[in-house]
Amino acid sequence: MESVVLMSDFWRDRPTLVTGAAGLVGSWLVQSLVDAGADVICLIRDWVPQSQLVRSGLAARVKVVRGDIQDQALLERTLGEYEVTTVMHLAAQTIVGIANRNPVSTLEANIQGTWCLLDACRRSPKVQQIVVASSDKAYGSQERLPYDENTPLQGQHPYDVSKSCADLIAATYAHTYDLPVTITRCGNFYGGGDLNWNRIVPGTIRSILRGQPPVIRSDGNYVRDYFYVEDGAAAYMLLAEALAARPDLRGEAFNFSNEIQVTVLELVQQILQLMQSDLTPDVRNEASNEIRCQYLSAAKARTVLHWEPQFTLEVGLTRTIQWYQEFFTPDR
Repeated sequence: MESVVLMSDFWRDRPTLVTGAAGLVGSWLVQSLVDAGADVICLIRDWVPQSQLVRSGLAARVKVVRGDIQDQALLERTLGEYEVTTVMHLAAQTIVGIANRNPVSTLEANIQGTWCLLDACRRSPKVQQIVVASSDKAYGSQERLPYDENTPLQGQHPYDVSKSCADLIAATYAHTYDLPVTITRCGNFYGGGDLNWNRIVPGTIRSILRGQPPVIRSDGNYVRDYFYVEDGAAAYMLLAEALAARPDLRGEAFNFSNEIQVTVLELVQQILQLMQSDLTPDVRNEASNEIRCQYLSAAKARTVLHWEPQFTLEVGLTRTIQWYQEFFTPDR
């Protein structure tokens, strides 16, 4: 596949819809789009004052539509009235434990939400690029590592299945209706602004700041790809630009990863070291229905998109720790 040549000033005044804009990746993506001059429309279900989108003042610099990703009429109205040309679909229920306990709400948001958005886009002639956020979890558990984009999508547990299905639905709309859709599959995102404290990075940092041993739900030996959120935002924007330059990328999926393998215990120990803490992790070995070992090859993104991550794990964690230190320091 040939590599891509991009236009400058692509984002200036571009009407861009971000679903899931109050989430971890969504809020950083909105910041990057605003910085690039885009005309950003944010779909937000729940108003969360502590979210990065609201705390940073970003919400006052964008158009905010309140509603649910499963409301197709709302989506069609939003795409039409704001003359949206580029869609970044990040809205999802992203917590594995919640998906295991409450599968229906996760399946509805992640699967139905995706087809509602894509069908609304199909009916909206102004839409020219759509980036759908899938996940490395869409691959399910595989014997062959690292996963590349040809690895089968075979989730087994509720969250993984929801991402496998949404990923396939995105490809369906590209291949059947010629909808200009591309798909991202990223590792585990981390960064400032993640308020889901049961995730390992924010939970660990909060525990250390409170002088409490960080909790590891698993045995600590689960291997994951950890991907810094500012790299994620840049990758999503790059993919939208690439699709504009190369319409034949329609229906293609791209893995994005730092391509390093880290166990949960190694990650927690690196955070402890960066925060100069001598606390000992509380390893509980309680995790169930989770994949043991997952990591990605990003060779396709490097070759086709000339993409490479801008942040090492140490730099990303350092920036993340600084964010939470400020978050937990009351204004004087």
